[in-house]
Amino acid sequence: MALDLGRVRQIAERVAGSIGLEVVEVEVCGAGKHRMLRVFIDRPGAAPSPHSPDGVTHEDCSKFSREFGTIVDVEDAVSGGSYVLEVSSPGLDRKLTKAADFERFRGQRVKLTTREPVNNNRHFEGKLESFENGKLLLDLSAARKKKMRPKEGDSSKIEIEFKNVEKANLVPEI
Repeated sequence: MALDLGRVRQIAERVAGSIGLEVVEVEVCGAGKHRMLRVFIDRPGAAPSPHSPDGVTHEDCSKFSREFGTIVDVEDAVSGGSYVLEVSSPGLDRKLTKAADFERFRGQRVKLTTREPVNNNRHFEGKLESFENGKLLLDLSAARKKKMRPKEGDSSKIEIEFKNVEKANLVPEI
């Protein structure tokens, strides 16, 4: 029987919601005896910062892990043998996957790859200025690497359709 990741995610969201947390991502890595179920949780509204007390604590991960692991095992949601459960925060360089992520992290520096080129480029880094009507506005002058900044005479801002975003992550402000 194959693992139903949707069912596992529903259980994770139910447990996270009951303790004031949110599920960022659920993934399965490996196979057989080396299978790992990873769940990334966060506190709703928490901004990623190495100095912020608003994020997920070790105690949050521990409590979620105990409750979630028990339910998953009782409901046999991870069939097919043993697995290792890993619960953690999404980290400072968290993935951005949903529209709500882009709304939440306006003003933060992001790095993203598009499916189709925009202005002959697929790789961008900059400050996420806005996210409205399914479009992101990036200020490229905020890029750390010089090669990611706009060339002389080019606009420092670019608009990218959300549906064209293949991969996106926050860039930690350290």
